[in-house]
Amino acid sequence: MAIERLAHSRTAPARQVERARIIWHASRGEDVARIAAQLGLAAHTVRVWIHRFQVAGLDGLADRGRTGRPPTYAPEQVATVIATALTDPKTLDLPFASWTLDRLAAYLNEQEGIAIKRSRIDEILLAEGLRWRRHETWFGERVDPAFAEKRGESRRSTPRRPKAA
Repeated sequence: MAIERLAHSRTAPARQVERARIIWHASRGEDVARIAAQLGLAAHTVRVWIHRFQVAGLDGLADRGRTGRPPTYAPEQVATVIATALTDPKTLDLPFASWTLDRLAAYLNEQEGIAIKRSRIDEILLAEGLRWRRHETWFGERVDPAFAEKRGESRRSTPRRPKAA
């Protein structure tokens, strides 16, 4: 019997196992008060699950969908965040070569009118499968083309090793 297997399962979700135990005890002729006492539940809860099983069978023991909190940002806003993050800042006439979360949040707030925190931007990009660079890379071309001129000559900070004899 499927109910008995589910009631004694160690791998099924705990809620379904508990609900199957209610039905299994009820199928053995136990009354609601006794089932509730054995399983440490309220009698009302036991009645609810017995009724749902009678109406929908084994499928009635599964969780129903829940509404939850509505999304904070509309799908169009999320799409704008993703599209902006994938756009080269230079094409938007911005004075930097790559996005940071702070720059992206400021741009979205000022130019797109989307007030969004950097942590939420990171969550959206990760959910989309995009990995965010934590730090700007200094390999390759620098953000400031005149950096070498401004920096001046390099100095040797490490003394040379003496040659072996």
